[in-house]
Amino acid sequence: MRSVWADRLIGLLVRFVGLVILVATLIAAAASFLYNQSQEADQASRVATQVNMRLRDHIAVLEGVRALYQSDTAASGPGIRAYLAALQPQVQAPGMEGVGIAAAVRRDDLAPAVAQLRLNYGRDIAIWPATSPRKIGFAVVLVEPYTPRRNAALGFDMYSEATRREAMRRAWQTGRPAASGIVHLAQERVSKVKQPGFLVYVPVYARQRTALEPADSGDVPVPSTTAIIATMGDARPVEAFVYAPFRTEDMMKAVLGEQLKGVDGIEVRAGEGPSAPLVFSHGTIGWDAHEQKLHVADRQWIIRISYGRFIDRLGRPLGIFLFGLALAVLATQLHRVQRRRIDAAQALAAEKARHAEDRELMIGEMAHRMKNAFARIGALARITLRESTDLQDFEAKFDGRMRALSDAKQMLVTGAVDTVDLGQIIRRELETTGRASDDVTGPDVRLDDEAAQAISLAVHEIVTNSIKYGALAGKGELTVGWRRAAEDIELNWVESGLPETPQIDTESFGTQFIRTLIERQLKGSWNRSAADHSLSITIRWPDRDIAD
Repeated sequence: MRSVWADRLIGLLVRFVGLVILVATLIAAAASFLYNQSQEADQASRVATQVNMRLRDHIAVLEGVRALYQSDTAASGPGIRAYLAALQPQVQAPGMEGVGIAAAVRRDDLAPAVAQLRLNYGRDIAIWPATSPRKIGFAVVLVEPYTPRRNAALGFDMYSEATRREAMRRAWQTGRPAASGIVHLAQERVSKVKQPGFLVYVPVYARQRTALEPADSGDVPVPSTTAIIATMGDARPVEAFVYAPFRTEDMMKAVLGEQLKGVDGIEVRAGEGPSAPLVFSHGTIGWDAHEQKLHVADRQWIIRISYGRFIDRLGRPLGIFLFGLALAVLATQLHRVQRRRIDAAQALAAEKARHAEDRELMIGEMAHRMKNAFARIGALARITLRESTDLQDFEAKFDGRMRALSDAKQMLVTGAVDTVDLGQIIRRELETTGRASDDVTGPDVRLDDEAAQAISLAVHEIVTNSIKYGALAGKGELTVGWRRAAEDIELNWVESGLPETPQIDTESFGTQFIRTLIERQLKGSWNRSAADHSLSITIRWPDRDIAD
């Protein structure tokens, strides 16, 4: 009798367990569907953020060119050409066609603009279109980097075209970057494959009101004595616009790159709603497209991304459901439960044993590293003590060196890697001084724990000296770069334009400390030279990636 009731009870229990498994499977399938959808939405958001960041980089280039133009209008051509050649925006932030200057011109006297074009490009270039109902225009007098295709835009009066003019006026009135609507770029005239494009403008306000020229028919012209300056209502007078043309397809491909292969479809519209102009499309947009906003200067665009992952979106939840259904059926075979429980217990015991071994190994490694760290800290303390004049001097120097040592170790820990990027060490040290790291260049060089700590300490000492006596004290220019030379890494620190030539006949304790770090810890060498109000430091050590 007991056996019958026990069997019935087990049968009921099996059915209950099967029902629980089925419900849990449905919940898991729904959760998987929603999770995959959320993942795709996050990925689409990251793509939009990447595009927005690239657009902000482009605008930063325009604002830099504007600052250079305002600093010396007379040298706008050579100066801007040299600036862009050094900055290489087409390499650092590809997608922008170039950077141009549209200077104010009087439509009844185009000679100054033609003269500026001749100065910039060594030949006569006409202002076009030849006629315009407006008294003032803004002609393209410079486009860099110069290419035969971009040559087609030279001399174009941008203010004569309504879409461009509307964006230029917004920038003029607000003082902020403004994006035009979709246009056919002037350089598309010579392109075999034409693309929709747009432009971003930043105004160059006049520095003096000595030669006002009207932008609208209601203004009263004043004779020009210097650069042509245009006025518009209550807005500040301008003398030029710095602008960048963009080919939308080239820009999106440059920003997204290989990511295009991971999506089923992308479309970008220059505005909101399905009636907005379609400026870029790739693949096929599905029913599950994710919509994100793009900030193009002062305009808002929409990007829709479809990943088309049917297997992930529906296949995985379906697989979970079928798997759960199979478990519900298998739940009827309770005679195997005990065996499984025993196996699980054995596996758990083995896992605990492995964890214990791993824990002992980690403790041993930690003890070894702590021993090395304490030894290094003790050595730093002894060296700092010998070169310090008093306790306050010791505290300042020792604190700085410990911070540099800590930063190197922190990069290893937070990055969960065994190496640190050389550029990251140098940029981080320069950022603590408030100095921008734009002039820091070099290839990807990875340093292990020991080399990272040595370089961090050495760079810290060099930065400390520069803050006291050199370029980081605001008394000159600083350039930092590194390269691979044969089987070595060569780091160059150059300070130029100093008030006086540094005296390096004798070595201070700090200099001796740097030399010791390089020669003993990195097995390298360093050289310091000073001449003609400049200081050059070269550090060279074996490239351990090659050596390994």
